[in-house]
Amino acid sequence: MLKLWEYENLENASPTARFFFNNIATGNAEFWTTDNNSQLISELYVFRNLDDNDFANGTDRAYLCAFRVKKEYRGRGIGTRLINEVMSNLRSEGIKTVTIGVAPDENDNIRLYQRLGFDRKVKDCYEDPCAMDENMNPKPDEMFWLLAKNI
Repeated sequence: MLKLWEYENLENASPTARFFFNNIATGNAEFWTTDNNSQLISELYVFRNLDDNDFANGTDRAYLCAFRVKKEYRGRGIGTRLINEVMSNLRSEGIKTVTIGVAPDENDNIRLYQRLGFDRKVKDCYEDPCAMDENMNPKPDEMFWLLAKNI
C-alpha cells in the first residue's frame, strides 16, 4: 500500500497513509485490488470500526473507502465485481450494513452505488473519518453523502 501511494517508508508517509497502514496492520481495515498483468487497475479499502459509528461500528457495519478504478478500465464491470466480492466477504463475516461515501456531483459513482443497492442516505458529512490531519484527527472535507446498504 505504501508503494502504491508512492511512499518509501512509513516515516515519510502522510498522516492519512499512516492511518490506512496502521488500520490494515491491526486488522481493522483490508485492502482489496484488481489487477491486469500485475498492473493495479482498481482498489477498495474496508474499515470495520471508526470513531464515527455511522460509517463503521466494529460489529455489524463496515465502511468502503477510497474506491478507484483506473479511467481506461471503467465501464467494464470491474468496480461492480470488486464491490460485490467485498460485500460477499463481509456478509460471510456477519456484517449486516455497508456504507460508502460519495460527493453529490459524482454522478457516475452515484449511479453505480444506487445500482448496487446503496439506497439509503445516512447523512451529509463534512469530514472524512479516514483522511487525517497532522494531529491524526479527521480532516474537514467538502460535503459528501454517506450511503448505506443492507447486505
